Amino acid sequence: MEAVAEAVAAAVAAGVEPFPAVDKCDASGREAHAVAADLEGTLLRSRSAFPYYALVAFECGGVPRLALLLLLAPLAAALGLAVSEAAAVRVLVFAATAGVRVSDIESAARAVLPRFYAADVHPGAWRVFSACARSRVVLTATPRVMAEPFLVDCLGADAVAGTELATWHGRATGLVDARRGVLIGRRKAQALLDIFPGGDVPDVGLGDRRSDYPFMSLCKEGYIVPRSPAVETVAMDQLPRPVIFHDGRLARRPTPLAALLTVLWFPVGFALACVRIAAGALLPMPWVYYAFWALGVRVVVRGAPPPRAGRAVGRRGVLFACSHRTLLDPIFLSAALGRPVAAVTYSLSRLSEFLSPIRTVRLTRDRAADAAMISELLAEGDLAICPEGTTCREPFLLRFSALFAELTDEVVPVAMESRMGMFHGTTARGWKGMDPFYFFMNPSPAYVVTFLGKLPPEHTCCAGGRSSHEVANYIQRLIAATLSYECTSLTRKDKYRALAGNDGVVDNATGKLPAPATAKKNREAKAC
Repeated sequence: MEAVAEAVAAAVAAGVEPFPAVDKCDASGREAHAVAADLEGTLLRSRSAFPYYALVAFECGGVPRLALLLLLAPLAAALGLAVSEAAAVRVLVFAATAGVRVSDIESAARAVLPRFYAADVHPGAWRVFSACARSRVVLTATPRVMAEPFLVDCLGADAVAGTELATWHGRATGLVDARRGVLIGRRKAQALLDIFPGGDVPDVGLGDRRSDYPFMSLCKEGYIVPRSPAVETVAMDQLPRPVIFHDGRLARRPTPLAALLTVLWFPVGFALACVRIAAGALLPMPWVYYAFWALGVRVVVRGAPPPRAGRAVGRRGVLFACSHRTLLDPIFLSAALGRPVAAVTYSLSRLSEFLSPIRTVRLTRDRAADAAMISELLAEGDLAICPEGTTCREPFLLRFSALFAELTDEVVPVAMESRMGMFHGTTARGWKGMDPFYFFMNPSPAYVVTFLGKLPPEHTCCAGGRSSHEVANYIQRLIAATLSYECTSLTRKDKYRALAGNDGVVDNATGKLPAPATAKKNREAKAC
């Protein structure tokens, strides 16, 4: 190994790249090989870690923390050029984490970061990294607590060595662990030796810059990931575990420019959201559609909306079975119909109930009680229900609850699509009362409401003799085909276990979700 290190040093001194490009690596037949790789610029296309610090800053400290990170980012860049990479990392760590609870950082790393990491995987590095099946190790200057959930759960890494944060009484001090320091250069090499004691070093080392040379020199083969040309990222479905559930408020990757625009837009967007919410809550429903368009909220209606249920004796209302994208689905359904439609809800905040322009009725999760309540509401008029029970941001439909299919044959499937450019209008970890505000804070949010026509009698329970599960599955497939989504058997419980460390069951007495599981259990929860 010393001879390899000397050869590398000689090549660097002569101005020659000591390692071949990663596209020269033959990835075939490496099932018994081990690999060690850097993260930024290697496994990820981007060499900048700023977006991931920005995500942690915003999720853990909101706009003020993101603004602080933006103010200190030029200093970090200058120190990175004039002093060292380690100095730049220290500044970013301080700006993003000083005073933040470690549990909050862990939560953001598990629920928020994987979606953005997964959208930036380098195809050349991933080709080699995924081929080496014996052992996969990642060495990164990024704090380990931020990168580890994605690398282990989504990329199948066996070990992750990163910068360790200094903590005090469960909070990050903003400093790095004094004993270990920032994991750059020779510290990466030492970390690799700690993971592979006894000289059993990895077969392949992957890096992208000179500070990676020390650990790459310890490997039997080393390959560099070049900065150019630009390459397309690895498709999400090619990763071992694609990200289906994710959380966080930011909808786009917060590059420095995008983060600056977010900070500047936030007060303007919040004021605009208040105006939009007031218009929806105070205006008659037939006017809401036009008011939304005037205020920059696009509502696109497709298909033929059914007429209002008649007042004849014994005539029951229509049940609209909707795909679930945000808590505003029933409101935009009502806007598309031009009349208010009652909705059954679960875990809706008191503030959202107060602001809602339509009637909302809470589910109890008691099957008999809920069935009686839904039957009573249908006897009074039309009703909207989201059988998934919770939202999913990716193009997937969760398993449909079959209860609604047992109660009526007057079912109209509705495919709902929401489009948000800056903020997500849903959360599994934060205060749900802010969900409508974040949706309406987007500069030009949109909803597409597609009515799929009344369910044919042969596909219903009473007239068609189908089971409630067959009806629910049929409607799920119908909506999925309309939206080009994929049907899954995942449920609300799966989502909340992945993102919040609990089962997503609301305490009827308090109306709140249970506290997250312990940090150890959170680390064991799957984020993808």
